[in-house]
Amino acid sequence: MAEPERIQSSTEIVRDVGGSAWSDFWKKEDYWAIWMGFAILIVGILIFLPQSQWRQEMGKKMDASNATLKKEAAGAPFKTIAWHQASDAKRGLRGTNEAFAKQIQEFVSAPSRWLYNPVDALYRSKEVADAMNAAAKPAFDKAKGEADAALAKAKAAEKAAEAAGFKDTALNKKAEEAIAAWQSAEQKASSAKRKVGNKPFNRVPYLIGFAVILALFFSIGQMVLGNKFLTFIMGFFVVFILAVLSYMGEQQETMNYWGFGFPLWAIVLGMLISNTVGTPKWLKSAAQTEYYIKTGLVLLGAEILLNKIVTIGQPGIFIAWVVTPIVLIFTYWLGQKVIKIPSKTLNITISADLSVCGVSAAIATAAACRAKKSELTVAVGLSMCFAAVMMVVMPAFIKAVGMNPILGGAWIGGTIDATGAVAAAGAFLGDKALYTAATIKMIQNILIGFTAFGVALYWTTRVERVAGEKVSWWEIWHRFPKFVLGFMGASIIFSILDDSMGKDLSAAVVDHGILRGFTRLLREWFFALAFVSIGLETNFRELREHFTGGKPFILYFFGQCFDLSLTLFMCWLMFYVVFPDVMGRL
Repeated sequence: MAEPERIQSSTEIVRDVGGSAWSDFWKKEDYWAIWMGFAILIVGILIFLPQSQWRQEMGKKMDASNATLKKEAAGAPFKTIAWHQASDAKRGLRGTNEAFAKQIQEFVSAPSRWLYNPVDALYRSKEVADAMNAAAKPAFDKAKGEADAALAKAKAAEKAAEAAGFKDTALNKKAEEAIAAWQSAEQKASSAKRKVGNKPFNRVPYLIGFAVILALFFSIGQMVLGNKFLTFIMGFFVVFILAVLSYMGEQQETMNYWGFGFPLWAIVLGMLISNTVGTPKWLKSAAQTEYYIKTGLVLLGAEILLNKIVTIGQPGIFIAWVVTPIVLIFTYWLGQKVIKIPSKTLNITISADLSVCGVSAAIATAAACRAKKSELTVAVGLSMCFAAVMMVVMPAFIKAVGMNPILGGAWIGGTIDATGAVAAAGAFLGDKALYTAATIKMIQNILIGFTAFGVALYWTTRVERVAGEKVSWWEIWHRFPKFVLGFMGASIIFSILDDSMGKDLSAAVVDHGILRGFTRLLREWFFALAFVSIGLETNFRELREHFTGGKPFILYFFGQCFDLSLTLFMCWLMFYVVFPDVMGRL
């Protein structure tokens, strides 16, 4: 009788676990993040893909540009004026340039850049816009005149080279140099043109409408999860206002130059409230850090297009996937064995933050090891401070030592934690460096899911395992952050969509349409809401214990130094020794 009773008990346990697993689909925050993230992705697809006439016209223009590029590449030993004009026309074929996409961007855009008056970020009168255009017009006229003169010289030089049948090396070189000078002048004219394109705007009505939509959107899951509708709505509008203010902090010219982005401002504003008047209970109900950021991370997954990884190829994979786990393991070992950080969860969260991809990896890792929110705040704060410094220092160092921009871009992409800071730092070195840096970071972002699973497995089987007890795979599954499945699923689905449309059309419709014209804008707002929530849930008393003796800072500093050294060596090894041909293709 005893044996059947034992079997029945085990069966009931399995049934309970299975039943709980099914109910998790609508009762757990991670799954709600997946459902809501995919709902947004579906809306983006429905907005951009059904525009068949627009896509057909775009396809015809792309075919014409490609035909010109092919013809010009075959006719001359250098990139001709017509080649550059066709290339520029092709780049201009983007979903974000369409009227319907601009309307979406106007509705969900963050506050604008400002210098002295913060109101300028939200409102600009016609008189102010006209004054700004009038002030910038002389510089534009000058740049436009120089570009026109450079084009005339380039045409003359190209005509001379063509008259010689492109067989005169000296004439070819002269034409190439003249065309390069024209391209440089065109870029300056384009930059100056943007400064005379100021238009009056009033973002306040759009922000109010956007806040209402987001409040209703997020309240759906919150009500199912047990939060009260009115309480959540009241708190959400405060969180949203703080997110707007954090964007305004980022958009101030000086702050933007030095890389103090909205994540830092959001946490500071939130902590200013939590450490002075305190965060009231009704506001805490809307300070749903993980709910916002997990939904945003599902959207981030759609931006990881696997086909783009192939363009960098094996060097990028080695740089991202070999260095990252080594740095993660080394930093965790350093924190435990040398620096003696008391909290293992803080140690692994910081290690994942600096080795993988900053905040996103820290969130996933903190969920996998069940770190305290104060520990997550410490990791995120250190990440943003180091990213702001490295964003300025690394490009300056790379230029000072004369490092190849592609090598420098790969180094930046593999070491700077914040994706936005990677793009900004890469842009300092030019288009090739920016492309390389962004792609390396994209490859590295894929490791978020694998890192979360590895940490969940290690924590369950080693760190928190009780001697003599059998490891439960259900416990590993329960600890594993499920939103990572949404992150990976979105990446796979959008990679298939990207591949099915072809390189050119996908770049215009998927990358510069659905993603940059819609989901990425929402993702950044979700991150801003999450960082405000982190600040509202954190006080200095909780942080004080973690900074005793400065150990987290010491860990981050030496871990980052090791990351910088190993990544630079791997970049050099991959691009100059193992795969030297890749450098020539970029």
